[in-house]
Amino acid sequence: MSVALAGKAPATFEIKSAQLSLVALMLKSSDLQRLGEELAQRYGDMPDFFDQDPLVIDLHPLNVAESRALPDFDALLELLRRYHLRPLAVRGGTIEQTARAVSAGLVPAPDASVQRGTPVTAAEPVSSPPPPPGALVVDKPLRSGQQVYARGRDLVVMAMVNPGAEVIADGHVHVYAPLRGKAIAGARGNGDARIFSLGMAPELISIAGIYRTSEVPWPDAILGKPAQVRLAPGPDGDKLVIDALGA
Repeated sequence: MSVALAGKAPATFEIKSAQLSLVALMLKSSDLQRLGEELAQRYGDMPDFFDQDPLVIDLHPLNVAESRALPDFDALLELLRRYHLRPLAVRGGTIEQTARAVSAGLVPAPDASVQRGTPVTAAEPVSSPPPPPGALVVDKPLRSGQQVYARGRDLVVMAMVNPGAEVIADGHVHVYAPLRGKAIAGARGNGDARIFSLGMAPELISIAGIYRTSEVPWPDAILGKPAQVRLAPGPDGDKLVIDALGA
């Protein structure tokens, strides 16, 4: 027999579980000067890429590369805040690392889950929902120096992306014309994102932080032709794969 018991809830508050969308910095080196240089190289021309996003610092990659290294957490947090990030928590560190991180104002978050890794300067969502419906559509050619970022959605470009231009999306990047500039898909860590173009000849392609430049010649089978770029898992980590379309 079931018995219903009367209860009384506080009138002024309730305590409930909550989920917070975070980005994660997979720290691989304690060299903050080099980290600053790579952050500037990756995000220096995108001052609005992060919008006070809460961040967890994952120290596990650091302990693989530099066992028990002790970063200057105060300097690290100051560096990250310059890029409009809000470091809140730390995970994956030793007892001493975690203690120093806590002294700098971080909260231990050992249970935070992080998606598959990306390079040290890449920040990726702990929880990466698919971009909402409604792609950002650009119907004019993009000239050198121009940049378009589709935050939280796909990007569709109906005209040429010229050398020196940059197209960025948290979801997929579609270029229904020659792609000769830079294309970055899955900018916040979505490894399922792809890049499509009717004339693949980019200066740089990147998905979820994994990138390749034109310094390595593109295969003749895809150069200037319809193609897509995707991530594929491998024994040494994710790698970029370029497939011809309509073959």
